[in-house]
Amino acid sequence: MSTILVTGAGGFIGGHLVKKLSESHEVRALDKKPLSSWYQITENVTNIVGDLTDYEVALKATENVDEVYHLACEMGGIGFIELNKILCMLSVIPDTNTIKAAHVNGVKKFLFASTACIYPKYKQHTVTPEPLMEDTAYPADPEDGYGWEKLFMERMCRHFSEDYGMDVRIVRYHNVFGPEGTWQGGREKAPAALCRKVIEAVKTQSNEIEIWGDGEQRRSFLYIDDAIEGTLRIMESPHQSPFNIGSDRMVSVNELVDIIENVAGVTVNRKYVSGPLGVRGRNSHNDKVKALLNWEPSISLEEGVLKTYTWIQSQYEQL
Repeated sequence: MSTILVTGAGGFIGGHLVKKLSESHEVRALDKKPLSSWYQITENVTNIVGDLTDYEVALKATENVDEVYHLACEMGGIGFIELNKILCMLSVIPDTNTIKAAHVNGVKKFLFASTACIYPKYKQHTVTPEPLMEDTAYPADPEDGYGWEKLFMERMCRHFSEDYGMDVRIVRYHNVFGPEGTWQGGREKAPAALCRKVIEAVKTQSNEIEIWGDGEQRRSFLYIDDAIEGTLRIMESPHQSPFNIGSDRMVSVNELVDIIENVAGVTVNRKYVSGPLGVRGRNSHNDKVKALLNWEPSISLEEGVLKTYTWIQSQYEQL
């Protein structure tokens, strides 16, 4: 039974990943947040509160570990990453500390959680962009701050493989959503934010929500269970090149609100306001991951939104 370290384990994807891995592995779950702030705490794993900006923490956490899933970073939805570029860039410190410590301690495999934000903005100016293929990251023009840091770390992984023979994996997530994650406070992504806004509109009887921009900006959204399955397949594969893990179904924000309204059984008024928008359109190209890993999403956007809305509603009612 392998010993696996998951960093960022108190976060959204990390919490779900720890839960899944604990079914068949010995897991160390690490996050800098106090345990009371973790989204999920899984039994029968070693939970560690530690800040990877301290190299000694990274060195100790990676001792006698077979595999590392490195998800720890500062991130959130577009509102967060556009207003916190320095904070996002500073993730380079825990990133470099963790991969260096993993190399020193002889970790067998290292997976880095990257993002679709590394893709060039010049390919995403319209609402009908070409799906983003893994080999189109260069010439580089990623999302400022967050995307640049992730792209830098992808190159760091590549060079650790070339120079030191480290067995690395890179997963580029496209808008993962679901329960047991951020749904308020400023770091939430569009599906969770819009679910909360509709719930609030119903509860307060305002029947109105705010939408940034015109609502025609388009994205693909991937449910968390599919993201976890894709992540595991990447780690288990022999391939060290990056893979997209995302849905290839692109919808507008307005269409996403339609789906949420159907789940809630309501119709709300939409107030369009200025706010951070990111690129105009983004979609995942999945031919590579389908061909090499036999992976594709199995949970529809409608089903995922239903599960997410139901969970956020239960959290809202506990406030």
